[in-house]
Amino acid sequence: MTLPPGDSWPERLARGFFSTVLRLGTPLYLLRLMRRGRAEPLYRAHLPERFGFGPDLPPGSVWVHAVSLGETRAAAPLIERLRQERPGLRLLLTHTTATGREAGQSLLRPGDTQRWLPFDTPGAVRRFLRATRPAVGVLMETEIWPNLQHAAAEAGVPMVLANARLSARSLRRGKRFKALLAPAARTLRLALAQTREDGERLTEAGVPEVRVCGNLKFDLQPDEALLSRGRAWRAALGRPVVLLAVSREGEEAALLAQWRAQLAAQAVCRADAQMAPISHELRPLLLIVPRHPQRFDEVAGLAREAGLQLVRRSAFGAQGPSAQDQAADVWLGDSMREMALYYGLADVALLGGSFEPLGGQNLIEAAACGVPLLMGPHTFNFAEAATLSLAAGAALRVDNLKHGVQTALDLLDGPMRREGMAMAATQFATAHRGAAGRMAERILGLMR
Repeated sequence: MTLPPGDSWPERLARGFFSTVLRLGTPLYLLRLMRRGRAEPLYRAHLPERFGFGPDLPPGSVWVHAVSLGETRAAAPLIERLRQERPGLRLLLTHTTATGREAGQSLLRPGDTQRWLPFDTPGAVRRFLRATRPAVGVLMETEIWPNLQHAAAEAGVPMVLANARLSARSLRRGKRFKALLAPAARTLRLALAQTREDGERLTEAGVPEVRVCGNLKFDLQPDEALLSRGRAWRAALGRPVVLLAVSREGEEAALLAQWRAQLAAQAVCRADAQMAPISHELRPLLLIVPRHPQRFDEVAGLAREAGLQLVRRSAFGAQGPSAQDQAADVWLGDSMREMALYYGLADVALLGGSFEPLGGQNLIEAAACGVPLLMGPHTFNFAEAATLSLAAGAALRVDNLKHGVQTALDLLDGPMRREGMAMAATQFATAHRGAAGRMAERILGLMR
């Protein structure tokens, strides 16, 4: 394979300028790794790999790059299917974040290798490719690396963008840097898109071949042990639970304020109606699971500032929540890779990232766990999945967090409607599986 024709002088100059900026920014990049390493020490490990250094590998591995935790989890069913179709396959798994690398360790088998993806300077990516010599490279979801893809094309390594998605907003932004990103799009041998709309936008961006295969996240199966444990804790708790799942900055403070206001208004309404107040044992529990572990302490502080009694999941221990823990106002999910447990606990969930203009988080996992979902106005990262879940009756759209809290409390008071949504969620998740097989077939067809 040779470089795609048509790299113009402006495009070459753009890549050269990009490379110069990265080289000059290398000290800042290292400083950022050191700072993040204070909270997550894995960032400070294996630093030479960040610049393409590492032992030589036997040629012919399947290289999968999963930048962070979400992409690594999405890659799991694809990797499993690749192994089924090609026994003896050797995997090279790369990441950019500590959470991704930590989660990726569970996907490795004897003979596999795990490394950091190198910083996207020309020298680093050439060293990486000379040392690893993969048969095919798979970038997950939205990754574009101009120098890495240029070097892979020169080295004859076909590159695939798997589980690919491209929002209309990202396409508009990409056009501002067309001289840099258009050549990178042309170096992709194939994009395996989640939806028809993603495929059309990827074609418009310049990817030469696009196939629509569906979303790998439908093929993810929730951890049954974690899901069962969450349901057992919910049964022992005896209180309804509202979950803010994979929350982002700005959402937690707004939710805590609305939560207090709605519960206070509910108490006033009961008093006006001469109804007994809701007992402490039956008052809904709020469960918050932030997306980023470095924000756990910040969110705990927000709950305390709101005057709410908070307990952290990390304080439970192996025996689970104590009677005192069960009486708290708020639980903080400060653990990693336990979303199935948190969904098992929840009666209804609010989708994090959808109440700020951030595009929303993975809503498919909630459906697979059979949890009714309330989505805010911003779900452009999962536009088709959001539309399908609404049509299936698995989710509801709300305007803001105030509306979300009101609707969640209404669902707690309407068990038949809630159970109908839970059943619809499970059916919705099951109906859209199969992307892993379709993608594995295409990827293996490119191997030399």
